[in-house]
Amino acid sequence: MISLGTAASNLMLVALGDPYHPSQHSALNPASPQAGHIEWLYWLIFWILAIVFVLVMATLTAAARKSVTPVREILDISRENPGDKGAAWAVGTAIGITVITLLVILVVSIVTGKRVEAVPLKSSVTIRVRGHQWWWEITYPNSEPYLTVTTANEIHVPTGRPIVVLTDSADVIHSLWAPSIAGKRDLLPGIPTSFSFQVDKPGIYHGQCAEFCGLQHAHMGFAIIAESPEQFSAWYEQQLKPAAEPTNAEATRGRDVFLTHACVMCHTIRGTTAGSHYGPDLTHIASREMIAAETLPNVPGALAGWILDPQQVKPGNHMAPNILAPDDLQAVIAYLQSLQ
Repeated sequence: MISLGTAASNLMLVALGDPYHPSQHSALNPASPQAGHIEWLYWLIFWILAIVFVLVMATLTAAARKSVTPVREILDISRENPGDKGAAWAVGTAIGITVITLLVILVVSIVTGKRVEAVPLKSSVTIRVRGHQWWWEITYPNSEPYLTVTTANEIHVPTGRPIVVLTDSADVIHSLWAPSIAGKRDLLPGIPTSFSFQVDKPGIYHGQCAEFCGLQHAHMGFAIIAESPEQFSAWYEQQLKPAAEPTNAEATRGRDVFLTHACVMCHTIRGTTAGSHYGPDLTHIASREMIAAETLPNVPGALAGWILDPQQVKPGNHMAPNILAPDDLQAVIAYLQSLQ
């Protein structure tokens, strides 16, 4: 009954949806064969629980409708009631049906798990995802270092091609979960793991860390952006380029401010002297829809607030406040917004 209540709550959340991200956290809106198998298992268990719930409530209702037996008619406990044998058979049958049902669910769950894992790896795209407190480092590895792409919090994938995801964690246990794409996958410190999936429908599918990992666990989101192979190739080629040169005086000043302040201690902007890998790579930050691991939209006002006082937005995160003069702050924002 608890499981049925949980399932009903999930259905209500899915039905209500999120006005900003309608497909966010929806296991009932599959966009991959793997998520489709999980949805099928969900509905199977849901209807089994629904039937059990109806039968239990019907039995309780029938029992409650029986008239109360007066005390004088209550049989002595030592006497055998002819109805006891029938009740014993009924209870035994119910137990047998319950055991068989649980075994069926177990077998079907195992089969579904194998189907989820059965992804052909021919012509696959390999992506490495590393969890940090509290953001995601995304790398597209290549044997040639100059063809390696590094970004943050957005996983671009081509539709119709298998995706192999290599996972690990830089600090504590995290869990990668995009409900519309695949099941939860734990990221363990010092223990690399992998899984695979394939997205068939273009779109933006939001995900979340599903393992409590500290104060800002709830603000550790990511997005899987599925696009056509041509769009993915164009995005990949753009990501390989170094940072664009500033095209105006304000952006040039912003680059100088960035390279002479604490920003260079944590971030990389390829093509400049900023080369730290402690924080997210900012080479193409302007091409991202969100910042701070899906916490803020990537717009000038939010970016300014994040730069000046990140602790106000995500208390406990590892980015220190940056006290900049108003003109310097505007210049840095102009520079970062030019990094497409």
